[in-house]
Formats: sequence, C-alpha cells, structure tokens
Amino acid sequence: MNKRYSIFSLARNAFSRHENWQEAWRSPTPKPRYDAVIIGGGGHGLATAYYLAKQHGMTNIAVLERGWLGGGNTGRNTTIVRSNYLWDESAALYEQAMKLWEGLSRELNYNVMFSQRGVLNLAHNLHDLREIQRRVNANRLNGIDGEVLDAQQVKDFCPAIDLRAGGRYPVLGASLQRRGGTARHDAVAWGYARAADALGVDIIQECPVQGIRVADGKVQGVETARGYIETNKLGIVVAGHSSLLAEMAGFRLPVQSVPLQALVSEPVKPAINCVVMSGAVHAYISQSDKGELVIGAGVDKYVGYGQRGSQPVTEETVAAICEMFPIFRRMRMMRQWGGIVDVCPDASPIISKTPVEGIYINCGWGTGGFKATPGSGWAFAHTVARNEPHPLNAPFTLDRYRTGYLIDEHGAAAVAH
Repeated sequence: MNKRYSIFSLARNAFSRHENWQEAWRSPTPKPRYDAVIIGGGGHGLATAYYLAKQHGMTNIAVLERGWLGGGNTGRNTTIVRSNYLWDESAALYEQAMKLWEGLSRELNYNVMFSQRGVLNLAHNLHDLREIQRRVNANRLNGIDGEVLDAQQVKDFCPAIDLRAGGRYPVLGASLQRRGGTARHDAVAWGYARAADALGVDIIQECPVQGIRVADGKVQGVETARGYIETNKLGIVVAGHSSLLAEMAGFRLPVQSVPLQALVSEPVKPAINCVVMSGAVHAYISQSDKGELVIGAGVDKYVGYGQRGSQPVTEETVAAICEMFPIFRRMRMMRQWGGIVDVCPDASPIISKTPVEGIYINCGWGTGGFKATPGSGWAFAHTVARNEPHPLNAPFTLDRYRTGYLIDEHGAAAVAH
C-alpha cells in the first residue's frame, strides 16, 4: 500500500510543475527593522544566520541576497573539504569546520552529500615532499589526521593516476587526509536556508544593498532595492565584493578580488574515488556523484569581477590533468566558470569587527572558502552576537595587519581548492 502510494505521489508531482509544492523557506517582505542583518545569501552568510538563531537566540534576523541563494561563490566552487592547514590558528578553525561537516546533514535534517573520500596533495619534487612531511607533522600535533604516502601508495589509493605524469610532473608521494572529501555546494546553502527559516530568520532574495547608513561611527541601517532597513548589527559576508561593501560603510579592506577558474566534463562511470590536488601545477580533480570530472585551477593574474573562465588558465590546467591522468585525454569539457574570491596578503581570512561600530566583516577566504563554511558561520555568529571574537577567530581580525602578526598560509592555500 505504501509503495503504491509513493508511486502515485511521484507521478502526481511529476505533472504538477511544482505548483503545489511547499516552499523550503519563506519569501517574506522585509521588516523596517531587524536586530541583525546579514548581507550575503551564500553558505557563509546563511550559516551565520542559522548559528545566530540556534546558538545565540537571535531570531529577528534578515539575510539579504542580491540574487538567488547560493548564486555567488557557493555555486561556483569545486566543493572540496579538508582541514590539513599548516599553522595552528588555521588548523583550529578549519578543524572546527570539519567536525561540523561530519554531523551537518543530521544537524540540518538535510542531506548535504558530504563524502569523506580522502584528499591527496601530490609531491612532484623533493621540496614538495619535505613540505608535505612538515605539514602532516604539524597536523598531527594539532590532532588532525594526516599521512605521508610514497609513490606506490599513491597509486594504490588512486589507481587512475600516472606516476610518471608524462615526465613533466612525476609523482614522488603525497599527503593524505582520509577525513577530507567533497560536499554538494547548493545543498549546503539550501540546508542552512531551510534550517534558519524554521528558526524565524527572514531570507530575502533579489534585494541588492545600495548603501549603508553610518552616523557618529555607528551603523544605522542599509539602503536596499526594497527599501531602507534599520539595524544596529550588520554582518558583511559577500565573497568577491567585500571591498565594495566596505567602501559603502566608509572603510577599506586589505583584499583583492580575482576570478578563480574551474570546469566540468561530460559524465562517465566512476573513475576516480578521491580528490587529487597538485599545488605545484595548480590543478586538482575529483568526480561528482553524477559522474562529471570536476577540475579546478588557480586564480587569474589580474583583478576582476568576471564570473567566467579564461582560456590560458583552462588550457594550462587541462594539460596538467591530461599528463597525470592520461585516461581522461579524450573527455569533453561541458562548461567552465569563474568565482570571484577575496584574497588577503597572508592567504588567510578576516573574521572581525570593523572601524564602524556594529559592522562585522567575514571575507578574504581566497580559494578556501567552501570548506570553512560551517566553522566560519559558527565563529562569525559568536562575533556578531557578542561583539567580540571567539578564540577560534581572534587571530583573524583586521588588527593583525597593524600588528604584523600574519598567518601566512600561502603554502597550504596557494592552489585553488
């Protein structure tokens, strides 16, 4: 009986054109005032709103998104999750994110398709090997899983790889974080949106911010395409456009915005069962659940806001992938794109109060923003709610650019991932 009902329900909904489907979250009219407003409806912004409501009891919150949820960098990345960063400060923040990832589907009651298939970081020369050993040792001291593999162990773990790599990129070994893997990017945004909405958060799409009102050094509210909204707590979480919003509020950020390249192939049967990254050649690859090869590259060498790929970067990346995985040489690429990322001088994020009282900034994640989504929102929510950083994000304040206490993660974050 239940089986027949399920078949009937499926057939009925197939012809309904979604007309009678319940919305996953509301589409409310903006209120004139909120206790907190979050600008940015990507993963980090939605996670911040969720944890503000869940952990800190703030429910009169609005998330303002200029387009649709997840239409920015959340939907324009390659979904890799790992926590094997070098420095203690980074390792603690990303490991908090990893622990949240491991229970996120249950927490949100929504399948974010988190798959701990393992992440390999390849070594192509002796210097790479030494750096990999250094990072794995640092990870272990911080309680983060990590292993150093020799070339044959890499081949055993990922049989599709060619260790000779055409002679150009020979594989001498790799680090392996078995708890790393991938997740479904849009599902993360949808899961946080639905859970935040259930806690009373207003999620307002198609609502670009046009100005920020500040008086006597304090935030007063935001001008939007849907009217003025008053608030005394404003969180800016707009990867790629952080400097533009900061300028609206009257302060500057030490970030540059650049396009980050990625592309995806036609689908094939399962051929690669893990994530393979090569920092030396700025190329990495995994396979989606639909069978597509998801290939990432480095950032463009110029400042820009174009959400599209560039031919030179794509060609260089695909050439390296073809050397390391000759079986993919006849694959056809379906589409390519670029996400706009904020890059800080030390390749580490900013999660901080700002010179304007009541304005908080979460930006500068560079190429590593997706993996940090739960931890970023969790720590930023603490900062917004309590007007002080959590110990996890205290090292990532704007003040470090005055004191010189930088967190140089170029070695662990220089390649897109």
